[in-house]
Amino acid sequence: MHAPVPVRRALISVSEKTDLIPFASALQSFGVEIISTGGTAEALRDAGVDVIAIDQVTGFPEMMDGRVKTLHPAIHGALLGRRDSESHMQAMNEHGITPIDLICVNLYPFERTILQDGITDEEAIEQIDIGGPSMLRSAAKNYASVAVVTSPEQYDHVANVLRENDGSTTLELRRELAGAAFTRTAQYDTAISAWMATHRPDAFPSMLRLSYALHSELRYGENPHQKAAVYSNPASPEPSVVSATMLHGKPLSYNNVNDGAAALELVQELHSVADRKPAAAIIKHANACGAAVADDLTAAFERAYAGDPLAAYGGILAVNTRVDAAAARAMCEGQKFLEVIIAPSFDDDATALLSERWKNVRLLAVGSIEHSGNRKLDYKSIPGGMLAQQRDMKLPDVPQWQHSAGPKPDDRLLEDAAFVWTIAKHLKSNAIAIGRGGQLLGGGMGQVDRVTACKLAVERAFAGDKGGEADRPIIAASDAFFPFPDGPQTLIDAGVQCIVQPGGSMRDQETLDLCEQLGVTCLLTGARHFRH
Repeated sequence: MHAPVPVRRALISVSEKTDLIPFASALQSFGVEIISTGGTAEALRDAGVDVIAIDQVTGFPEMMDGRVKTLHPAIHGALLGRRDSESHMQAMNEHGITPIDLICVNLYPFERTILQDGITDEEAIEQIDIGGPSMLRSAAKNYASVAVVTSPEQYDHVANVLRENDGSTTLELRRELAGAAFTRTAQYDTAISAWMATHRPDAFPSMLRLSYALHSELRYGENPHQKAAVYSNPASPEPSVVSATMLHGKPLSYNNVNDGAAALELVQELHSVADRKPAAAIIKHANACGAAVADDLTAAFERAYAGDPLAAYGGILAVNTRVDAAAARAMCEGQKFLEVIIAPSFDDDATALLSERWKNVRLLAVGSIEHSGNRKLDYKSIPGGMLAQQRDMKLPDVPQWQHSAGPKPDDRLLEDAAFVWTIAKHLKSNAIAIGRGGQLLGGGMGQVDRVTACKLAVERAFAGDKGGEADRPIIAASDAFFPFPDGPQTLIDAGVQCIVQPGGSMRDQETLDLCEQLGVTCLLTGARHFRH
């Protein structure tokens, strides 16, 4: 059936009623008979649009709190019946089924519901639409005869095609709409599946099913010869680079997304560890090259950037508070260059300053900075399989740390140590972070031996003027234990006054003896934080 199909009968049942009345009025102007359900029918009648109630078509009332209303042969037969099949049309005539030529259905707002605070499982389940997806699939399967509209964004296009074709739809339009309908039901089912997966009692099910929806294709992957795309978790309520609102800038690249996610995760943990003080983290190649906390965002950013200005150039910045004009001016000063800036929100003046300074800088507003704890597992694909592990959400448990050598730390030193320990957790292993007074001075990361990591951290930490608080002790944190005292010796020779490490080496005592002898505080955390 390639000829235009006249729309004589339509069914409208929508949760999202934006622009519904103009679209329904346009259908009515073509003489289309409109069937409708529940709240949609009421809204149409109130606007003066004539409608036929669904129960007049099915002969059954809407029941079970609206769970059952369109699941009936009078509806699905009207959608699925092939107009070019003699047996189909005979069955429709025999059972009094009148064809439906167009449906306008958008689904219960399940995705929006599960993102709200305090939603119970029962409330979420009631927003799982059954009749809507069933009608969409029926109509889309029979696109040769039926047009299926799933979004207000399609209304004008459909209405224009009807006007151009004397109230008929074209095959081209119907095929286009059918594809969009199947995409929508796939997205919807993906969201439900992902939400259900978060309610599994077992951490590692015997069969792993991951449900992610295509968010966008990217220009390329880590390198120009690699194709790439980013997928979203429809059931995730936590702030993310994927779900952020882009206020300015060109599209994100694969590396932007990856580094942005790392920056956001780090600043979220600094937000918790530093008792919600303003924090800034700058990421380059998935590692922190700058990080700081301070009493205001401007100071936090300036201290973070000063940690390693060379590496920070072209980096990804994440902050935990609203970006105001003062912070934006600090970001724009001098020869700085930032690829992406991630924040809960931006003042209008800040947005204007940043977008004027760099026409392509990506400004991402993520809303809340708080972790939701919804994502419990991390995954890594490998040839032939997938690795899964619990997400490393462990924060510094300072009261449980052991003071094992050197002078007893005061509260101020412990606060600084927790900050540096958090940075080390977010560096690629083997990792050493050196900091002071809530500022990262330098890091050594991604090394195959810990001594080299210490040397690199020292080289970065003691190069140039970092500013900051020179009267505060210099702290080094290691993501895993020191197998020998040579790494600690390198750090102490450079001026480190406190070492934070998990402990657990057979030769721990040699490191502790060294710290005791040289008057260096050593704190054992009992927790390792490898990051590969």
